[in-house]
Amino acid sequence: MADTQELRARFVRALEEARGSAEGPDPVPYADNLIARWQEPQRRYHTVDHLTAVLDRVDELAEHADDPDVVRLAAWFHDAVYLPDRSENEERSARLAERALPEAGVSAAKAEEVARLVRLTVTHDPADGDRNGQVLCDADLAILAAAPSAYAAYTAAVREEYHFVPNDAFREGRADVLRQLLGLGRLFRTPYGQEHWEATARYNLRGELEMLSPPPPPSA
Repeated sequence: MADTQELRARFVRALEEARGSAEGPDPVPYADNLIARWQEPQRRYHTVDHLTAVLDRVDELAEHADDPDVVRLAAWFHDAVYLPDRSENEERSARLAERALPEAGVSAAKAEEVARLVRLTVTHDPADGDRNGQVLCDADLAILAAAPSAYAAYTAAVREEYHFVPNDAFREGRADVLRQLLGLGRLFRTPYGQEHWEATARYNLRGELEMLSPPPPPSA
């Protein structure tokens, strides 16, 4: 379980670095608002544990980002609004960042960059040269390269979030997501992600897709 005190401290550090000073509005209420969002009861995978994991991966990939602290703030906001039955979660999360960050003392340019990065998690397909986008997307997708037991726990948690979707419809929708990911030329865009995560993630995705696929009809 994530340590909320440590999470709060991580948000404060990232916010103060992004605004270039400890002066300004108290960051703690903003941190606590976001932590409360990540603890909402409808979440099973998109929880504070996922947030912590993404932040850890951003730290691991920080040298590949142009502005690691902006990427860290984007990680905080990327699923801050999350309702499994809604399709505009990323857009609403981006708008939350656009409202909250300038109020918290972050420059308009950096707030806009955070919002842009949040919107990028719709497709996880950053452009070549988009170093901040590559780091956030790689950090968000790193779970795909997890060990078998962790990957199984991830897929089970995703299914729990979509408990209201009938099994056949879920399998079809999930299979579409997996095919979309496998269709990307590269799942991971940073050199580190390509070297350490790409092959394992593709293996996991193909295995899950095979499990979701209906068995072939019996031969005559």
